Amino acid sequence: MAERISRLAAGLGAMVVLGAVAGCGGGKPVAAADRTGELTVWLTVDAQESWPGLVAEVNDRFRKTYPKIKVTVQYQQWTTKNQKIDAALAGRKVPDVVEMGNSETTNYIVNGAFAPVDPAKFDHSAEWLPALRDACRDGGKTYCVPYYVGARVGIYRTDLLAQVGVHRAPRSYTELHADLDKLKAKFGAADKNFSAFYMPGRYWNAAMAFVKDAGGEIAVCKDGRWHGALSSARSVAGLTAWKDLLDAYYTGDRSKDNGDEPGVVGQGKVGMFYGNTWEAKAATDSRSGGDPALRGKFATFAFPGPSGKLLPPFLGGSTLAIPVKSTRQDLAQDWIRLFTDRTSQRRLIAADTLPNNTAQLREVAAGGINGPAAQAAENGWVTPLAPGWGAVEKSNVLPEMLQDIATGKRSVPDAARAADRRIDAVINER
Repeated sequence: MAERISRLAAGLGAMVVLGAVAGCGGGKPVAAADRTGELTVWLTVDAQESWPGLVAEVNDRFRKTYPKIKVTVQYQQWTTKNQKIDAALAGRKVPDVVEMGNSETTNYIVNGAFAPVDPAKFDHSAEWLPALRDACRDGGKTYCVPYYVGARVGIYRTDLLAQVGVHRAPRSYTELHADLDKLKAKFGAADKNFSAFYMPGRYWNAAMAFVKDAGGEIAVCKDGRWHGALSSARSVAGLTAWKDLLDAYYTGDRSKDNGDEPGVVGQGKVGMFYGNTWEAKAATDSRSGGDPALRGKFATFAFPGPSGKLLPPFLGGSTLAIPVKSTRQDLAQDWIRLFTDRTSQRRLIAADTLPNNTAQLREVAAGGINGPAAQAAENGWVTPLAPGWGAVEKSNVLPEMLQDIATGKRSVPDAARAADRRIDAVINER
């Protein structure tokens, strides 16, 4: 069982009290300024590429209290991060802070990999976004700290809509279809490769948003066991609405995912798509396959769902955790506290990233590119907080189900029932 970490003094200038020093008991308390050693932090490359200044600032702030502690930040790739974490956790030398995707944390938490933290020590912890907060909790304790989040929105070509007489984003699902019909009629008639709406068949984050909008679920927990719920009536209704949109307005490959979305959109044959706000900029960047000539021609909007409410987006985000084997858990918690406080969250907002709490979502400029994402984020969702969810993702249950639906290989109910059987087989594994 993870040991409870030491309580920190409320202020950075306070004294940090240690227990017995190695080799003898009852040593004198050590002042924060006299602490020595190294704190190792593993962050993903997002921080290195998008907000390196924030990392440097936090390290400077940390050094003011702990001038003799060397902070070493190592940047990890998402594709190999977990393998490296698993290897480190199996040994004796572990990083003191690790960044985790919010859908990755549950399995590590239930297997005792992370030390508990005290939410009261972190800014806006009472307003942490539920989709991130809940991913950090188990058995009444908190084992990680929300870091940042991203929410998908509608993104459209302002110039193309203007050519069909539309000068603002759709505000309802009816308006959305009307606008797409106009785009399809004008541009699709002349170009069979034009998609009024881009929606590849294996794009599960988008499809599951329609499931959520209809009141369905991917999986539910009953009597302590998780079960697939995609074949429920509401989930099937959501999947059907998703397929109807795809059938009406998408002309591309139904057996692919959205991994190259910015590059495809950048080819100029897409009127609207559903994605992360950064993808609008990437679609104009030649490094990601985009077209610089499209700069200034994209805008975002909070995507309306068939239910009449905003489509609830999947919240892809990160959390920060402290491995239970870390020997510097108190320092790790203090570094995380600085890296996620309200000042740091404002720096993330300035970098067009959503904060970890609902209070500061209101600081996101409503008229900016991330304004619609902030509007949608409060109703966002994450994947089931089940111990075996990682195994579900690795087995590609959702993309393969959606491909079967999108290509007509199986009906929606049949594909959903098959997916539920596959989910049931692994979702409770630790």
